[in-house]
Amino acid sequence: MALKRHRNTKALGPAAGPETALARAKRAEKAILTLARIIGRQMAREQFDRHIALERKVRRKRSPGEEA
Repeated sequence: MALKRHRNTKALGPAAGPETALARAKRAEKAILTLARIIGRQMAREQFDRHIALERKVRRKRSPGEEA
């Protein structure tokens, strides 16, 4: 016997009204830009961490008496 899945449409609450295509597009664009900003910040953090790690590695390889 196949398992039947019941959808609970009330889980999201009542809709405030019909959403226009323009409103959906604006909401989607806002979400996309927010996600892009988060991803960009993460990429910048990772690049910065790599840069700092490389500087530390170079500093460790230098002899203690050597000045920069």
